[in-house]
Amino acid sequence: MSKKKILIFTDLDGSLLDKETFKFDVIKDYLKELISSGILIIPNSSKTESELLDFNKQYNFDFSFISENGSSIYGLNKIDQSLPQRVVISRSIDEIQKIYDANISLDLKNKITPILELEIDEQQKIFGLPLNKLSLATKRMHSIPIQFRGTETEKNNFIKNIGEIGLTAQSGGRIINICDNTNKSKAMSKAVKLIRKKLGNECITIGVGDNENDIEMLKQTDYPCLVKNENFDSSLINIDNLIKSSEPSPLGWADVIKTAIQIIET
Repeated sequence: MSKKKILIFTDLDGSLLDKETFKFDVIKDYLKELISSGILIIPNSSKTESELLDFNKQYNFDFSFISENGSSIYGLNKIDQSLPQRVVISRSIDEIQKIYDANISLDLKNKITPILELEIDEQQKIFGLPLNKLSLATKRMHSIPIQFRGTETEKNNFIKNIGEIGLTAQSGGRIINICDNTNKSKAMSKAVKLIRKKLGNECITIGVGDNENDIEMLKQTDYPCLVKNENFDSSLINIDNLIKSSEPSPLGWADVIKTAIQIIET
């Protein structure tokens, strides 16, 4: 491997994890090889802190991670003990809810389904998770998951309105998350800045995503990688050195990482 420290910031669902089964068994050995080689893998996900801690526990990982679309960074002290355990970037979900309630019109609200207010069985259908995992997905500290039922034009107006009141609407595969004025890119940049202070400037970043809410993160990495997603138009990403996979997750994840590392080592 290169003497320079490689940091992989990766989305999970649809990028590292199969978008239907949420598994990655077929590339698990390769992931372990990367970890053993000294490469740092940092999930950068819309998932909650509880979900990501559970992910670490389930697979015996010790990953630092970014949760809720850039709302907070957790576990940088695993990289260097002098780094903080948690960096909170976002306002609380209660503060975000107050801003949302006071500024979004009733007409738009009538086209929105707040997922956390639904019955559990309906939440399960939307998230596609078993009951024990659903409880972790709903432990939100900085984001409000919704589904939008209006037209595409109405949806775009809603996203514009959200931006005008100092919030963001982060579109993922299944839902939209109403978040503070942050995103995966801003949180990643913050994490990289802190890591570089301890490890030196000789850090190379690889970013991996598959959807709209990953675009800004990919633009800010040295080696941006896009995993094939049939439901996402990759022409929306205008990045000259973008590495694309021909396979969906999880095999597509391994393919783009192998390509990026090969380029780095050349």
